[in-house]
Amino acid sequence: MRNAFLQLHAAVFLAGFTGVLGRLIELNEGWLVWYRMLLSAVLLFVLMLFRKQIIRIEKKYLLRCIGIGALIAMHWVLFYGSVKYANVSIALVCFAATGSFTAFLEPLLLKRRIDLVEVLLGLLVLFGIYLIFHFDVHYKTGILLGVAAAFLSALFPIYNKQLIQHVPVSTLTLYELSGGWLLLSLVLPFYLQISPATKHLPSLSDWFWLLMLALFCTVLAVQLSVNALKKISPFTANLTYNLEPVYGIALAFLIYHEEKELGDGFVWGILLIVASVVIQTLRVWRERRVAK
Repeated sequence: MRNAFLQLHAAVFLAGFTGVLGRLIELNEGWLVWYRMLLSAVLLFVLMLFRKQIIRIEKKYLLRCIGIGALIAMHWVLFYGSVKYANVSIALVCFAATGSFTAFLEPLLLKRRIDLVEVLLGLLVLFGIYLIFHFDVHYKTGILLGVAAAFLSALFPIYNKQLIQHVPVSTLTLYELSGGWLLLSLVLPFYLQISPATKHLPSLSDWFWLLMLALFCTVLAVQLSVNALKKISPFTANLTYNLEPVYGIALAFLIYHEEKELGDGFVWGILLIVASVVIQTLRVWRERRVAK
């Protein structure tokens, strides 16, 4: 259990860099995600080939992997759209709504009883986001995109929880990234009609940041988080990922000085979100100790 939490928090720390790197990369959100998924899939394939871990999976699991990959791709497009239309801090705080959506979606999809405490903690996060939305209305579009990204983010850990019982973590990640990239390739020409791009090819610096994004924030982070799901519930995993804004916002403040763009509502909102994470983490540890 301790190792699972350590893996999960390591994944969250790495994920905290995604928003900062997304702002550094000059591509629009559609192309950014397209290159990210392509590089991540290629890097993971080479790694697995070197380790002789390439295996085939049953068709029914393959189709589910592709479907989850599509959810991941759409989530990333919306998330980076939120970064572009607002800023890193706003996008990351909206991501915290993932735990709120999971509190309702996990019982519905996995057919278990609703946990009232999880619902209340999820509502606490939503209220924190409302405070930010209320005081920073000029970020309206970015906030709406961020909340939509959080909804999709709540879905794929739930489905992954079921798949990791049948498919190895690395294989699962490879098929999801490849499937998401393939479907995004089909959709991207239509998306670019709605959100035109000023550039289509990465610059030299873009390639470097994309490589960092693919290697550390995607391949390594995804494998750590999916592996942690073997011991931790999807709700706890998603709620713990609410710490991603803390790491990411600290970096955004340090690099971009975004604190100058945000008001008091942001401070109160982020405090509520952090409180929800702390409470849920303490609940899980207490339940495990009682079970022993």
